[in-house]
Amino acid sequence: MTDGCITVLLGTTKGVFLLASGDDRDRWKVSGPFCDGWPINHVIGDPETGRLWAGGGGDWHGAGIWRSEDGGASWELTRLSGGTMDEWAANDEDFAAMIGWAGEPLPFEGQFSQVWSLHHAHGTLYAGTKPARFLASRDGGRTWEHLEGLANHPSADSWNPGAAGLTLHTVVSDPVDPKKIWVGISAAGVFATEDGGKTWERRNRLSNAGACDHHDHPAAPRDGEIGHCVHNMMRAAGDGDLLYQQNHHGVWRSADGGRSWDDITEGLPSTFGFPIRVHPRDSETVWTVPLNGDSAGRYPPDAAAAVWRSRDGGKTWQDMRSGLPQEACYFTVLRQAMGGDGRDPAGVYFGTNSGSVFASFDEGDNWQEIARHLPTILAVEVMDRA
Repeated sequence: MTDGCITVLLGTTKGVFLLASGDDRDRWKVSGPFCDGWPINHVIGDPETGRLWAGGGGDWHGAGIWRSEDGGASWELTRLSGGTMDEWAANDEDFAAMIGWAGEPLPFEGQFSQVWSLHHAHGTLYAGTKPARFLASRDGGRTWEHLEGLANHPSADSWNPGAAGLTLHTVVSDPVDPKKIWVGISAAGVFATEDGGKTWERRNRLSNAGACDHHDHPAAPRDGEIGHCVHNMMRAAGDGDLLYQQNHHGVWRSADGGRSWDDITEGLPSTFGFPIRVHPRDSETVWTVPLNGDSAGRYPPDAAAAVWRSRDGGKTWQDMRSGLPQEACYFTVLRQAMGGDGRDPAGVYFGTNSGSVFASFDEGDNWQEIARHLPTILAVEVMDRA
């Protein structure tokens, strides 16, 4: 459970793990696994209350969201849909008794199999699922409603799944206006609402279409759009709607809330990667982790790990390698597996599919491994209770 000022929240294929440290960010204590070993795609926390939420599931468990009111010491599950274990239990009394199955109806039975993303803003908890649905809870995660406006978008029939399925994996909100929300769906693109989810606008248009008319990959920009396979997206600090995203074919910047996008990939070693991270105060500082390609292994180019940082909003990039493995490095950093704290200098953290967590406490200049030998890490977030 959390017993430090900073807690790194890890969603893994075998439950939630927590890494806790004090203000010095020097010594880290690992606790877990929590959530009964469920696959957890995302875990977030509320620094004001210490409340934690974890979303996940799959074909076996069905979809569900776990909630902890005591910093991770204990967890309560809200099941949203059933899985194979429910089918087994319905036909086997002994198995039902073994797992404590009650056979109660679930609110979204048959609609989706996993929770992929969580976001807490303005007193509302949001969840994205696989297949792509958008949910909201007004009572801290106990009960949920389906915001049907997104599913009813005119383009919904044309949405195609990415390699991981049709997933709503990213939710971004405006810090002032609770009605402004952006989501990323793989592979349908970026959508935005300005009325709290009643209506949605698709926002994938290139602002430099003539310079980015690529046709060498199905996910590449074409027809004046960035390519619908968005991987991760984050809003920069400040009053404007400055967004950054890493998608299947490049890193992009939008100064107008996604209404148009500029390609800022030049200077990076590849167009492919998963996470993107923006500085908590400086809107021009961005970090990403390029990989060698979607069909070339999905590991760091030349098998040498680097986090690439821009200090000028993507005009130029610098590879940050100090403390990272530079030989025989074949890990992958997945779309939600990069987080950050709000300290000065800002801390940046990422997890790998080989079970390591790396952290930099000087904004990327130097890195250290703060945990290893964990399960495959699917998500990294940071709860800073300074």
